[in-house]
Amino acid sequence: MYSDLMLRKLPVRLFVLAGLTLGLLLIVACAAPPAPTSAPTQAAAPTPVEVVFAVNEEPEEFTAMSSVVEKFNAANPNVKVTVANTPDDDEFTKKLAADIAAKTAPDLFLFNYRRLGPFVIKGAVQPVDNYLAASTSIKPADFYPTAFNAFKFKGQQMCVPLNLSQLQIYYNVDMFKKANVPLPTNDWTQADFLAAAKALTQDTNGDGKTDQFGVGIARQIIRLMPFIWMNGADIVDNPERPTTLTLDRGAALEAFQWFVDLQVQEHVVPNKEQEATENSQTRFQNGTLAMFFQSRVLTPELRATVKNFTWDIAPLPAGKNKATILHSDGFCILNASKNKDAAWKFIEYMAGKEGQGALAETGRSVPALISVAQSDAFLKSSPPARNQVYLEMAQYVRPVPLMTTWLEVESAVNAEITRAFWGDVSAQEAAQTAVANTRQYFQQNLSDLGSP
Repeated sequence: MYSDLMLRKLPVRLFVLAGLTLGLLLIVACAAPPAPTSAPTQAAAPTPVEVVFAVNEEPEEFTAMSSVVEKFNAANPNVKVTVANTPDDDEFTKKLAADIAAKTAPDLFLFNYRRLGPFVIKGAVQPVDNYLAASTSIKPADFYPTAFNAFKFKGQQMCVPLNLSQLQIYYNVDMFKKANVPLPTNDWTQADFLAAAKALTQDTNGDGKTDQFGVGIARQIIRLMPFIWMNGADIVDNPERPTTLTLDRGAALEAFQWFVDLQVQEHVVPNKEQEATENSQTRFQNGTLAMFFQSRVLTPELRATVKNFTWDIAPLPAGKNKATILHSDGFCILNASKNKDAAWKFIEYMAGKEGQGALAETGRSVPALISVAQSDAFLKSSPPARNQVYLEMAQYVRPVPLMTTWLEVESAVNAEITRAFWGDVSAQEAAQTAVANTRQYFQQNLSDLGSP
């Protein structure tokens, strides 16, 4: 039996015990829940914006371009750029036009400024002035003006240039040395060039037939034009708003005659039958042609294929003055693209220091971005060893006339250059026919452009 004292203390003890029990329950209730037996499900990564980028590159150039696109994709997980390649220039242009008409066009494309006219006049290309104004990565002043301005149309910037490539001469260093012919210099003249071409055109096996040629050059207006400029003339009456060819007169016709005489008179270029048997580029790569006219685009292929001789590049030989022709590609956004902002992000990368630097190292192009062109990424990317030539000639680079119908003019004139080059007609007759056959294209261009 409890004593009175014990009975009096019992409620107090019960109260204390109850209080301790309640405290323990509260502690347990507030304790962290046990760790889950498996990790919680993470939110799925956002689906990247798909951007289709159309190009027309030969295999080696395409490999170089694709490697840089992969670097962009790795650094930008929210955008995935897929490259669609059509190697042939004409097929690429036709496919792009067909895709635009079918509303299946890519988001952006890389295009030579000479081919842009028909697309901008139809409103298929998105001007990039607003993007450039807002960009913190690239500015117009960062680029060589000749390349940048080649993509202007009616005061608007249509595309951003990738390169300041130019027509230069690739030459076989070993062949020059073996024949004791002085190597081309930065100041060589057309007389120096012709003397070298003659000395390097040889019958090396004594069978009475020429099997080594001094020169290989395409029968095209874009190969002829620099020589017209170097002779103090032009191929049209007004480069800004041309109304006719001037190939059939004065110093322009004189330069045309000099050009076709390389084959007709001097025989330093393969004739029609010889060119059909083996084209000049292949001859150069095989070591049986000393000098070949081409832009920077050939460099990756030569690096990959030429292993048995040393090659380099030289400027075009000067006439009354120096000149060369612009070969520039630009990044252009399609107006119909639903991913313009993502496409612009890609352009900022490819046209900026990182993208142009990476492409310069592959040999693909002469950077249009001045800082990259003057950097080791380009200047020490070899072969060729004389990359500085491109920068020294930058002040002499000229574009073709701004025309919506320039490709039609090219096609008509190329046909006549070819006839004269193979000796089928005189240079004068070919020039006169070219003038007559292109009148309609100049008239159409003026109509397209409207009032000045």
